Amino acid sequence: MEAADSPSAGGPSTDGGTPRTRAARRAQRASMADVARLAGVSAQTVSRVSNGFPGVTEETRREVQAAMKELGYRPNSAARALKRGEFRTIGVITFTLSTTGNVRTLEAIATSAAHEGYAVTLLPVAVPTQDEVRGAFSRLGELAVDAVIVIMEVHLLDAAALSLPPHVQVVVADSDAGDRYTVVDTDQAGGTRDAVDHLLALGHRTVWHLAGPEDSFAAQRRADAWHAALVEAGRVPPPLVRGDWSAESGYRAGLALAAENGCTAVFAANDQMALGLLRALHEKGRKVPDDVSVIGFDDIPEAGEFRPPLTTVHQDFGEVGRRCVEGVLRQMRQSAPGRGTTLVPTRLVPRSSTAPPPSR
Repeated sequence: MEAADSPSAGGPSTDGGTPRTRAARRAQRASMADVARLAGVSAQTVSRVSNGFPGVTEETRREVQAAMKELGYRPNSAARALKRGEFRTIGVITFTLSTTGNVRTLEAIATSAAHEGYAVTLLPVAVPTQDEVRGAFSRLGELAVDAVIVIMEVHLLDAAALSLPPHVQVVVADSDAGDRYTVVDTDQAGGTRDAVDHLLALGHRTVWHLAGPEDSFAAQRRADAWHAALVEAGRVPPPLVRGDWSAESGYRAGLALAAENGCTAVFAANDQMALGLLRALHEKGRKVPDDVSVIGFDDIPEAGEFRPPLTTVHQDFGEVGRRCVEGVLRQMRQSAPGRGTTLVPTRLVPRSSTAPPPSR
């Protein structure tokens, strides 16, 4: 046993035990000098390889990386961050992860950040207030992030407008922050007009609207655009029906809409509410699309599997996330805050849930 525990010539010592135990012990002890010794290079060369700097031949880079892997060496990211003046981390503040839009936007941000070599630190905020936002920025400062993306999908409860700490590289997604910050959003109004125009072109006299919750920026913009599109077309907007983004709320609203004899077309503010609406219409004997046409918003992956497959407005969440990351990186590199709103286009996806109205 004692012989087995003695150091082997020309390499790190072995401590016995399982391979996993030995690897863990090596990782705890391994230093840059150990890697340099094993690879037969200088510590400076190891530093250049671990930091991704040029000036190292590919063969030497491979040898150093192989030594790192064998020793279980991990570069000191904190020291490297202090030296470079950046942490390669983007903070994300969001108020809820219960909506399709927020989850898919967050996923897109994380994917885009990883592609640029950045990690993401997520900080959910329980209550949408200005104080909570300030507290979230303070906590992200302690966690050492380089920039912040705020997914601002709902109105603040205690402030008319969002106010963010100065001198912070920040991009706001899904908000009406306007020219005060860099804002990235889906073209909510354009997508809504496409939905309404599609239904009117099929011959429907008017279009009912199943709206999202009142505190949502996206719901507000879609409802405003729906109303404006009907007025511009010379049609009378029916009473607005309100949901909360969930399929259950769509079902409840659908039971009421099924009783409206003049309702031949419904624009739902998201696909989940459209799903509940389809169920309610089916239970009440109103056929889709023969009696009532239904169109949604989002184009979730399951939209084509609804019965019938759902006509909807496609949101490019991947592009929203990419532009959010692009915005904060541009601010970091140019050391200047951005201003104004970038709108990501939508597109109508026609399927089988819309058709001309029933003949009278």
